[in-house]
Amino acid sequence: MQFFEDLRIGDKSVLGSYTFSAEAVMAFGREFDPQAFHTDAEAAKQSSFGALCASGWHTTAAWMRCFVDCRAREDAQRAAQGEPSATLGPSPGFRNLKWTRPVYAGDTITFAQQIVDLRALASRPRWGLVTALNSAENQRQQPVLSFTGMIFVERRPG
Repeated sequence: MQFFEDLRIGDKSVLGSYTFSAEAVMAFGREFDPQAFHTDAEAAKQSSFGALCASGWHTTAAWMRCFVDCRAREDAQRAAQGEPSATLGPSPGFRNLKWTRPVYAGDTITFAQQIVDLRALASRPRWGLVTALNSAENQRQQPVLSFTGMIFVERRPG
């Protein structure tokens, strides 16, 4: 992760993509969101969705996986170049979570993040607060997920 001082409002990054297999959709559904349109392909055909679709929470969890993996790749690249990486702190939360379109079994979703606000914290001088608009699109470039998230990012020492 870049240090807080290196980030700019408007910076956008593609975090990665995830393909929602029918097996993964049903497994997540059975474990965490046991509604028929997430767990049973035949029953899902009779639902308002018309086909097996992922839980919104599954879609959001896939965003998190891509976020963590992207940051790990960036940190490894920095380490290979002999550069330090900033520590990510906790997230104080998110707002405006929207699942704007179903994610169907077989869809490949691409996740992105754009910085919309940066705030240095006088009460926590080691940290800055980054606010980002997080989004996801299916393979047809249709939006399926959006939310505004916040995370603490380490400031440069000294």
